Amino acid sequence: MDRSRYLYGPALRYFAAAAEESSIRAAARKLNVASSAVNRQILTLEKQLGMELFERVGRTIRLSSAGEILLAHIRRTLSDLEATGAELDALKGLRRGVVSIATVESVTEALLPEVIAKFHKDYSGIHVDVQVMGAERVAEAVEKAEVDVGFTFEPPDTDALKITYKKALEIGAIVAPSHPLASEEQLSLARCFEYPVAMPAPGISIRARLDVALSHSSADGQSSVEANSLRFMKHLVRSGEMVAFQTVVGLEEELANERLLFKPLADEQLTRGHFCIITSSLRGLALAPAIFLEQAVARLEKMLPSSDA
Repeated sequence: MDRSRYLYGPALRYFAAAAEESSIRAAARKLNVASSAVNRQILTLEKQLGMELFERVGRTIRLSSAGEILLAHIRRTLSDLEATGAELDALKGLRRGVVSIATVESVTEALLPEVIAKFHKDYSGIHVDVQVMGAERVAEAVEKAEVDVGFTFEPPDTDALKITYKKALEIGAIVAPSHPLASEEQLSLARCFEYPVAMPAPGISIRARLDVALSHSSADGQSSVEANSLRFMKHLVRSGEMVAFQTVVGLEEELANERLLFKPLADEQLTRGHFCIITSSLRGLALAPAIFLEQAVARLEKMLPSSDA
């Protein structure tokens, strides 16, 4: 049921639909109303605010700066409405709801599947939606109210985000047991770069930390492979020739079965990575996401090594 139809006037709903569709006609089809009605509501809204919400370009429309601000407000408002509706449903004894999650790739290897499996066992009627994306995009999705909970590394320091869980994790080199470096207890970046290296692409959270450390290292910094997928680099390393860099998150199965080895890096300038669970500080969580968050934090406290806290 679309509760916004009963609690909010059409102007904001029509504006949001036009913004999402980048077209008044497409918004009208989505809302099942006349295009003239959508256009009239938007013009009235612009008149009341005293500023244009769209830039009209031919038959298409594009959000103005004012429109961007208003759309972000509407998304937060509607998200809060959904949260309230879920709590009202809970009062009726309904075991249903939705938890939307954005996560970086490495967390999907072992940590998140175990957390979700436990949650689904306890709350089988709640739907869980998971989207895998880069660290910057995870923070953006949480801030824009596109998802309830984010699993990421190094979220930006902003008042719009709340860090509900944080764990410092060592960044190390990963090698196959057959690699020449496998017998060494601790490595440096310079030592690693004596062999073919797979580097995370810019945009992956640990890349910035590696670049800082490399700028103070005698390593030439020339990688053989650069990729935006830690999973892909992990499989490269398993071939036996490559060295890659990662935290232990995403390596759980390989380390347990000794298919890969994790070697601490001795470079002083290489700071630890911070794995975080984030939510929006601008809105409250509905009942289902709040329960999921509580379970996730408790579960991760047990799963991640306390020595890396």
